[in-house]
Amino acid sequence: MKSFFIAIGVILLAIFIIIATNVNNIPKLDENVKASWSQVQNQYKRRADLIPNLVSTVKAYASHEKSTLQEVTKARSNVGKLNISEDMLSNPQLFEQFQKVQSSLSSALSRLMLVVEKYPNLKANKNFLALQSQLEGTENRISVARRDYIQTVKEYNTELRTYPGKFVAAVLYPEAKIKQTFTATPNEQEVPKVEF
Repeated sequence: MKSFFIAIGVILLAIFIIIATNVNNIPKLDENVKASWSQVQNQYKRRADLIPNLVSTVKAYASHEKSTLQEVTKARSNVGKLNISEDMLSNPQLFEQFQKVQSSLSSALSRLMLVVEKYPNLKANKNFLALQSQLEGTENRISVARRDYIQTVKEYNTELRTYPGKFVAAVLYPEAKIKQTFTATPNEQEVPKVEF
């Protein structure tokens, strides 16, 4: 009988140790997700801040390419109107809406760069080259920030879906929900057409 109580005590002690060592994982991982998300937003803001300068520079050279310029301006405006909250990370519909607006801006910027190919003087303009370089660097930073966000969400979601994290979340953090991550749109998955 004594060995039975010892076995039960050892089992309870093991469970307590497992829970005690994992009790703070979910809040730590949640904070990592929030920090990564802030970095994604930071890079999107950087891009949005650069766009008016790019559009103004291109406008001076390509005034008759109005529709493309208006499209970029409209897409940037739509990004600015989107209300971004922490709830978005756990809401698939809001996250998809955010991703859709950002993709439309990326698409409009791509078309703008195609317009630029028509204007050799613009391509040689120092201001434009500097803006283009900044925009390219920003797109790369966005890609890195999104990759980092995807990784932190993976770690967080894995903790919520595996033991002992699943048990700890159910008992201590019932408000913890699976976070959303980025997906490529069908247009982004198409192979680009390169013609010479």
